[in-house]
Amino acid sequence: MLTALVIDDEQFAREELTELLTETGIVNVIDDAPNAIIGLQKINAFRPDVVFLDIQMPQVSGLELLSMLDPNNMPYVVFVTAYDDYALQAFEDNAFDYLLKPVEPSRLQKTVLRLQKSLNTLTQQQNFSPLASSSLAQIPCSGHNRILLVPTSEVESVKSDLSGVHIQSSQLNGTTQLTLKTLEEKTPLIRCHRQYLVNVNHIREIKLLDNGLAEVTTTSRFQVPVSRRFLKPLKEHIGIST
Repeated sequence: MLTALVIDDEQFAREELTELLTETGIVNVIDDAPNAIIGLQKINAFRPDVVFLDIQMPQVSGLELLSMLDPNNMPYVVFVTAYDDYALQAFEDNAFDYLLKPVEPSRLQKTVLRLQKSLNTLTQQQNFSPLASSSLAQIPCSGHNRILLVPTSEVESVKSDLSGVHIQSSQLNGTTQLTLKTLEEKTPLIRCHRQYLVNVNHIREIKLLDNGLAEVTTTSRFQVPVSRRFLKPLKEHIGIST
């Protein structure tokens, strides 16, 4: 039995697809999500075999969600879309599986059987680079019983610890479902410590300490440690040669 998550902003579409998937007898829909941000949380929490992902969603699209996923823990993705034939050519050219709304049961059955074969033979290989953006303009962040989309340019530093990945800005201290590695690779934030990233545009001061260590003070006066390994690259990044 394959485990699946359905992400679509239309409740009727989620319910209909869940029912069709259940009827195949091959897929167990463990949950669904009404938007990409909640979808990201549930992907990280449940680790489904496959995600049925709507492309056109408000605030964060399905393609933007792809950019937020950890490539080391990527589920198989089947796109669900109302795109016209011309737009669908992009999926076909890159061998991505997709379902056209309204979903036809016979077409879904073919997709599910193909999924079952791929996952059972460990041939789950999808390269999303042709579709997913190489950078993130905003970071989903939770705090005070709400979810916010924080512009990357406003983030001053990021810290990772056992309780999660924490975003610091002048307006918000919250947590994100994104990994430190994803943020390092897809934002201008740079590594200054094994557990920290910093936005060089928000560096107010670099205080040099003993033993080759340092400490950054950001514009909002957050204190960010800099390890020996990353001090030289940080200085070079902001044009300090000594």
